[in-house]
Parts: sequence; C-alpha cells; structure tokens
Amino acid sequence: MINLVLFLVLLPFWHAHRAPAVFHVRCETTAGNFTLEVHRDWSPHGADRFYELVREGYYNDTRFFRVVPGRWVQFGINGNPAVALQWRSRTIPDDPLLQHNTPGFIAFSNTGPNTRSTQVYINTGDNSARNDSEPAFAPFGKVIDGMDVVNHLYGGYGEHSGGGMRAGHQDEMFNGGNTYLDREFPKLDKLLRVSIVP
Repeated sequence: MINLVLFLVLLPFWHAHRAPAVFHVRCETTAGNFTLEVHRDWSPHGADRFYELVREGYYNDTRFFRVVPGRWVQFGINGNPAVALQWRSRTIPDDPLLQHNTPGFIAFSNTGPNTRSTQVYINTGDNSARNDSEPAFAPFGKVIDGMDVVNHLYGGYGEHSGGGMRAGHQDEMFNGGNTYLDREFPKLDKLLRVSIVP
C-alpha cells in the first residue's frame, strides 16, 4: 500500500522532462522574434532535452555566438558560467536521423557520438551533405515563423566569436559567459527569452 501511495505521489514528476508529441517555442531576440515547431518523433532525446532546457529558462539572456551566413546560427551556452559549466557534460544519446539539415531545421551540436548537451544550431543553408551522415546531428524541429529574423542575425564575426564545439575554442565562453562575449563581441545578437507557446 505504501508503495502505491509513493508511486501516485511521484507520478506527476516521472515524465516531467518528456516533451509533448509536438510543441512550439517562441524565441524573442534583439533582431526580432521567431517560432520553432518541435516534433518529438523526429528526435526523442533531442526534443526532450530541448523541452527541459526551455522550461528551465536555460536559453534566456544568451548570445547567438556562432553565426555563419548561409550555413547556420548557433546558440546554447548559458550566460552565467556556473550554470553553463553545470550543464556542459550532461549529455544525451544520439537519435536516428529522420529529417535533413536543410534551411530552417534545428538540431543539437556535438563533438561526436552521444555528446549532445545544450548547444543547438539552426540551418540557414543546406548542410545535409555535411551533417546528415551522423545521427548526432538529427534535427528535432524547424522554424515555422520568423526565418527572416534568423537569417538577419549578426554574422560579422563568423567562426571567430566562439566557433563550434568541435573546434575546441569555447572555454572562454564557458568561463566568461555573457561578460566575456559582450566585451569581446559586442555586436552579437541576443536571445532575450525562450518560452513554450501555450
């Protein structure tokens, strides 16, 4: 009887980070707003992690630190170094690749198999030839409104304001957070607030 009561008490929290089958996310930025539509069946682990991070407010007040026009826009390092470092090694397993890395689709960045954590990128060009060969780059959603905003995020720094996870040049961002990025790369657009659309 005690086990049944305990089970009923904990049941609401059991799937607390399991994403709905489809959900929408509003991204408010210094360049305007855009909306993502996430499909859990495209990438279950990816959708669940993104849902968890959005609900935790992890992406609020962060920077689009890697913007390469015609290729991708990357974000996902918390502006508070203590929070960013806490999440840096909390990885999730890969998912089979069901969608393609074509314009508008969003996926997690990684350094190899089963290393996805918090960083994501939105394809602004066709990167399927480059990224579709690895399940770690499985898209979990797509931009359904405001792609023009995504395409106009400041890209003047390119790879120099942080680079990708595989480049191995992100320690300063993790250690310095927004203070470092705002000082060294003041033109970067900001992700002000990310929230689940009711």
